[in-house]
Amino acid sequence: MSETPLTGFGNHFSSEAVPGALPVGRNSPQRAPLGLYAELLSGTAFTAPRAVNARTWLYRREPSVRTGAYAPLSHVLLKTGAKEGVDVPPDPLRWHPQDLPVAPIDFVDGLRTMVVNGDPDAQTGCAVHLYVATATMGARAFANVDGEMLLIPQEGRIRVTTELGMLEAGPGDIALVPRGLVFKVCPVIDGTPVRGYVCENYGAAFRLPELGPIGSNGLANARDFEAPHAAFDRGPAQPWELVRKFGGKLWRAPAQASPFNVVAWHGNLVPWVYDTRRFNTLGSISFDHPDPSIFTVLTSPSDTPGWANCDFVIFPPRWLVAEDTFRPPWYHRNVMSECMGLVYGQYDAKEEGFRPGGLSLHNSMVPHGPDADAFDKASGADLAPRKLDATLAFMVESRWRLRPTEFALKGGALDRSYADCWAPLQDRFQEG
Repeated sequence: MSETPLTGFGNHFSSEAVPGALPVGRNSPQRAPLGLYAELLSGTAFTAPRAVNARTWLYRREPSVRTGAYAPLSHVLLKTGAKEGVDVPPDPLRWHPQDLPVAPIDFVDGLRTMVVNGDPDAQTGCAVHLYVATATMGARAFANVDGEMLLIPQEGRIRVTTELGMLEAGPGDIALVPRGLVFKVCPVIDGTPVRGYVCENYGAAFRLPELGPIGSNGLANARDFEAPHAAFDRGPAQPWELVRKFGGKLWRAPAQASPFNVVAWHGNLVPWVYDTRRFNTLGSISFDHPDPSIFTVLTSPSDTPGWANCDFVIFPPRWLVAEDTFRPPWYHRNVMSECMGLVYGQYDAKEEGFRPGGLSLHNSMVPHGPDADAFDKASGADLAPRKLDATLAFMVESRWRLRPTEFALKGGALDRSYADCWAPLQDRFQEG
């Protein structure tokens, strides 16, 4: 019988892979059960308000201090913070999907940074990366001290092994790994290529958005986020490589045993997976296309209310029923910066050119909107109720300007004719 999922965003969970491994009535007894070591993982300052305080107690076979010294690890395509982006004109940008590599490559080596802003040392901003993997990580593990990592699979299913247990995710799912938690990502089927996107959040941890007058239900429901059950490597000790992202650079250290040695844990700082097909999509049932903020799944607030450090927004299947309305997203200039990806299907504002696995960037106040074909089609469409189906796009929106990397501009996938999609739009004004 499969285990009942641990469900609920922000819940406090307890899980043990071996009965009796969790202490009762205290966190750090003089002698932890079963000869384990008690270790606390803090995701917030000790004095953070209780409503947002995040930490988990781990009961492990060896404490995480038991590693060798860290040395630099080169990764020329992984970038961090605004300082490692490139200045570009205020033009709309779009990228075609990257080709899958032929040679074996694992998740860490397959990361490619596309856009960056902020500064992880100041705990502001975010980055959007692409990932690709054709091989497992084997005896290699990764931890990101600079930020939490939101994984958005686009092709193929991935297995995310963490200190707290294992998760699986495929296209249509998202998975989050908290800052500092050790993990590895591998294709579920060894040798099968996988690829997708990563939103790396340097700022305040992602949380569910406030619902305001929507009420107590809607959008992403807390009960649909699933955390893993405790699981640990039971095999004999063998050499491992630990890779840590710290201060915008990668570092590696040797270890004599698997870091996935947590036999039990309890807390609310956990990795999770969420099926976006469970998102309760809201929309207009009278007229006008509503603001895209109603599609927000997660938000990382900044110090200014309503101006997010980073929002994660999806555009899932939904019914379009508004009357006397141009139903695609309107033409827009936004003080926020928008980076979009397409997991599958077709985005309703772009008839051609925006392909699954691709990416677009519309920085602060850069005009964007439906291409000419989408405008003509929507302007003359029969406004009967219509289901927009078999599609999933997402947007990472930030108050900070997103700077593309040198790889994004010179890596061969930049669509240099993107702006041509608006060229056929003509002056249709008729006075009188």
